[in-house]
Amino acid sequence: MIYEVRTYDLQPRSVPTFLERTGAKLMEGRQKYSQLGGYWYTEMGPLNQVIHIWPYEDMNKRAEVRAKTVADGVWPPSNSDITLNMNSEIYYPAPFMQPLGERKIGPIYEMRIYTYPGGAIPKVVEAWGKAIAERVKFSPLVAAMYSDVGNLNRWIHIWAYSSFEERSRVREATRASGVWPPAGGPTPLKQENKIMIPAAFSPMQ
Repeated sequence: MIYEVRTYDLQPRSVPTFLERTGAKLMEGRQKYSQLGGYWYTEMGPLNQVIHIWPYEDMNKRAEVRAKTVADGVWPPSNSDITLNMNSEIYYPAPFMQPLGERKIGPIYEMRIYTYPGGAIPKVVEAWGKAIAERVKFSPLVAAMYSDVGNLNRWIHIWAYSSFEERSRVREATRASGVWPPAGGPTPLKQENKIMIPAAFSPMQ
């Protein structure tokens, strides 16, 4: 399984228009070709962004689906007039990650993007694998993935919270108890985060 993470930077105040057009296009049958994993827009961090994640069996299946949706005229939505930049990356899921799909565990989602030195990702996966069972007792893990195509040595993890207050409580509690961050893992070179809200049509709410 691979996950394509697509990040679009939009013109200020155009997110509602973008989501309206995209939702309408999805209703025309895009998901008959492959299922959407999740679709969000940013609330904190880099603003005017939408992030969508598509699962595929492999790169060949991705190419097949994308070619067929374009040929059949069901995708993509017509949003080029309000899109400033598009970025696509391919990620592999960590062994302990559940498949993306329909879940109601938000509505606050935090995406954290860590960049590590070359060769460090296997050690990250190992450290997380030892600690994740205790961490998910505090809040659900949505995704934990490492990049293969695009920006390399990246580790994305997404967490769901019922509110901003719960996010603060969970982060304080996991640090105080020593549950998180995982012990023994490598130190990232760079850390970023985004607070995201699911689009109305996202399977993850």
